[in-house]
Amino acid sequence: MQSIYLDHAATTPLSEKAFEAMKPYFTEVFGNPNSQHVYGREGAKAVNDARQLIASCIGAKPSEIYFTSCGTEADNWAVKGAALQYQSKGKHIITSIIEHPAVYTTCKQLEKYGWEVTYLPVDNEGFVNPSDLEAAIREDTVLVSIMFANNEIGTIEPIKELAEIAHKHGVLFHTDAVQATGAVRYDVKDLGVDMLSMSAHKFYGPKGMGVLYIRNGVKMEKFLSGGEQERAHRGGTSNTPGIVGMSVALEEAMANLEEDAKYVASLRDHFVSRVCAEIDDIMYNGAKDTSKRLPNNASFSFRYIEGESILFSLDLAGISASSGSACSSGSLEPSRTLLAIGVPVGTAHGSIRFTFGKHNTMEQVDYTVDELVKIVKKLRAMSPLYKK
Repeated sequence: MQSIYLDHAATTPLSEKAFEAMKPYFTEVFGNPNSQHVYGREGAKAVNDARQLIASCIGAKPSEIYFTSCGTEADNWAVKGAALQYQSKGKHIITSIIEHPAVYTTCKQLEKYGWEVTYLPVDNEGFVNPSDLEAAIREDTVLVSIMFANNEIGTIEPIKELAEIAHKHGVLFHTDAVQATGAVRYDVKDLGVDMLSMSAHKFYGPKGMGVLYIRNGVKMEKFLSGGEQERAHRGGTSNTPGIVGMSVALEEAMANLEEDAKYVASLRDHFVSRVCAEIDDIMYNGAKDTSKRLPNNASFSFRYIEGESILFSLDLAGISASSGSACSSGSLEPSRTLLAIGVPVGTAHGSIRFTFGKHNTMEQVDYTVDELVKIVKKLRAMSPLYKK
């Protein structure tokens, strides 16, 4: 039986190049980067070099790169840090209804402490309407946080236009670029964002490493209190091997971005074409224009059957996929994102996300479709809802 991994939106395998770059910092150059001796200076140099490399990959300055433990921490810091820093101006935040839990639940938490949050709707492909953002901004709005690309349906939002609207009203703009980084080429200055979050393990880097880009001039409340690490903005010992591995993985991803994206998109497009042709009563979720969708993402809802049953059957066939965000995989509730784009509750329960990677092959794609066709047919034959 084959073993096929189609859940790259959840995590990616560590790049061999990144792995090799990390090794010395576990055993040889192990000093704390904040220690004032030769071991510490060696670690500090590695951290500083990585900071410069990451900055160069996204058009930022090294002084604007802050290391975090993950994308979730970066999102939390962006939202809470801005909310606390600028609460004297107002306590109103704008986000979208389809944000990753790292932003969505953070906003829900702030509501308990007196902040007001406006959750913008999206259309049936998952796009935020810029005019909706314009209408939602108030005098007391201090932050807009809209994700770069959705983790479930792959839709890429018009971030540059949304940031311009926020800035026209003097409001800070943050984007969760966890899914986009490594898949979409961007320049933070061109985007016009004030803050941007990323996570290493989404672009073949190590787990447990993230970045928050904070534009110079933007003041942020400290999120993790402690020592003077990260230029006194975030306490905690620097994860030197993780930082090194993340920088190497990002450099590698950016160097091969167009080639990898074209290849992965060809796998995805072949998969989507076959599924649409061979399985009836389905919904293809997200942007239909491939230029406005992540190249690796294919999200389908299969009517009359449960997504968990499909996933279990796929797993038995050696195929690993997902029912949506890995951060929400324990929930029995239908996907908030799918409901927001108009997928009926019953159909939303039958949704599967397939996300492809650079190590997948066309043969694996065809095997997956072959198995999926058989699985759907078998499950529908047992479903009391399926009448055909």
